[in-house]
Amino acid sequence: MTRFLARRLAYSVVVLFGVLIASFALVHLVPGDPVRIALGTRYTPEAYQALRSASGLDRPIVGQFFGYVASAVRGDLGVSFRNGDPVTEVLLDRLPATVSLAAAGIVIALVIALPAGIWSALREGRVSDALVRVGSQFGVSIPDFWMGILLIALFASTLHWLPTSGYRPLFGDPGGWLRHLVLPALTVGLVAGAIMTRYVRSAVLEVAAMGYVRTARSKGLAPRVVTLRHTVRNALIPILTITGIQLATIMSGVIVVEVVFAWPGLGRLVFNAVAARDYPVIQGAILLIAALFLLINLLVDVLYAVVDPRIRLS
Repeated sequence: MTRFLARRLAYSVVVLFGVLIASFALVHLVPGDPVRIALGTRYTPEAYQALRSASGLDRPIVGQFFGYVASAVRGDLGVSFRNGDPVTEVLLDRLPATVSLAAAGIVIALVIALPAGIWSALREGRVSDALVRVGSQFGVSIPDFWMGILLIALFASTLHWLPTSGYRPLFGDPGGWLRHLVLPALTVGLVAGAIMTRYVRSAVLEVAAMGYVRTARSKGLAPRVVTLRHTVRNALIPILTITGIQLATIMSGVIVVEVVFAWPGLGRLVFNAVAARDYPVIQGAILLIAALFLLINLLVDVLYAVVDPRIRLS
């Protein structure tokens, strides 16, 4: 296990360095002068030159890159062109909103996908199976922003049960945090749940056709025991895989959903940073998102060994 973790950490460092190179190159290829955009109506030649010098954009591109790498290793990702705040603080300020939305969304998705996918697989070819497949296809096909608008129209505009948008900190206002979280989490969870339902159904159907499952049935074991101990348990590996992918996707920022609900997460931060050509924030957000993907993939790999003792991490 220790050797596996050390190798994966070394691999993660290499991947992050590659992401850093790619993000640095891409954001500098985007047309537009970020310093001029950042100054806006406050532009003066003196302020322009001062901000270019402070941000290091007056240096050669190679010098900018190595300077950024050296600062990033120390945890300094620069300052935002828009407001002058340290990028690290900006990202850490947005991270709780993203984590809370991702956690709530993936819980909702699992609550939907696990029972629906298992139920559909165990009743293959029946009417209930067809209804689950049609419902999951509907959830996969509908755009997430349209799902959000429908939920706002129903629960906020018509029933007046929940707020239309905004965010409250968990520890400052738990009740307000929960009320503002419900609609965006439902939007994310319904879409992710529809995707995951199809994977759960396929995984359970594949395992149910295995010889050891037929043997368990022929031995007279109760259907519930066969389903839980032999079928679902052995289908957990692909289910864990799709769960990790969906969680990483949500953690990286569901941009459209966050914009619709004015949710201050990483997705909305990246959206605003791209519009403002805020290079340091874009690069910092890309690095953080890549790190989150790598961390979630590592956790999924470790869970493989926990779920299936035959898998050994070496």
